[in-house]
Amino acid sequence: MKLLDGKLVSAKIKEDIKEESAAFLASTGRRPHLVAILVGNDGASETYVASKMRNCELVGFESTNIHYPADISEEALIDKIKELNADERVDGMIVQLPLPKHIDPDRVTEAIDYRKDVDGFHPINLGRMQRNLPCFIPATPYGILLMLEYYGINTTGMHAVVVGRSNIVGSPMSILLARNTNPGNCTVTLTHSRTKNIKEEILRADIIVAAIGKKHFITADMVKEGAIVIDVGINREISNETKSGYKLYGDVDFEQVAPRSSWITPVPGGVGLMTIVGLLKNTLEAAKKSVYN
Repeated sequence: MKLLDGKLVSAKIKEDIKEESAAFLASTGRRPHLVAILVGNDGASETYVASKMRNCELVGFESTNIHYPADISEEALIDKIKELNADERVDGMIVQLPLPKHIDPDRVTEAIDYRKDVDGFHPINLGRMQRNLPCFIPATPYGILLMLEYYGINTTGMHAVVVGRSNIVGSPMSILLARNTNPGNCTVTLTHSRTKNIKEEILRADIIVAAIGKKHFITADMVKEGAIVIDVGINREISNETKSGYKLYGDVDFEQVAPRSSWITPVPGGVGLMTIVGLLKNTLEAAKKSVYN
């Protein structure tokens, strides 16, 4: 078993981004600028946004965190997004999910200028991704591709099983692994909570991408010998063992599954760190206008 080490890979890629950011500053007189909008006081969301802002500073980006109370109206939020769309000093924009129930996340996502949509959720980016055209790829799938590329894993001809069909991870991941690229060129099965005989489907996989949001859903008896296991799950539980007061668990039972795997990501220290790298790379490309000129 070998570890797909998100800590190691993300640190290396962030050094490269930092160099490119410095070159961008030298040539333009400004830094790439990411704006993050947070609505409400969800603890996990606050932690994620703080981490994104901190990483922006580490690679030399400008970052702005706009925090609204949970009762902000949908229209007020969209008005702010439109304002940021028109601001030439803003290169990338994210609205942290989940949003309060009275705000439609689809309306909010579609309000963001697709050229600043560095989370890669806008329908234009998703559609262009499906057609293998230049676009911003959703940050988590992008981070996974960067990790596979870093370790030189040739996925051509493999059977990939994606567990979970969310628009954020599962569905785009299934498209990306099937594209005529490397990483890619896989035969892909997309499974979810309604899949019959899901264990049998997962057992056929050369690559498993677990993104179903259930602690230790993937157990050793569901993984064939030598499979590559990518755990996207971040399941938080209250714990007295950590300073933060909670502990993170993946969708994969790491202790059981690792001995059967050829490669595996840990949680924490795996895909979560690569998601931030995907976001940073998208923001840099947005600033350079290398995707949409």
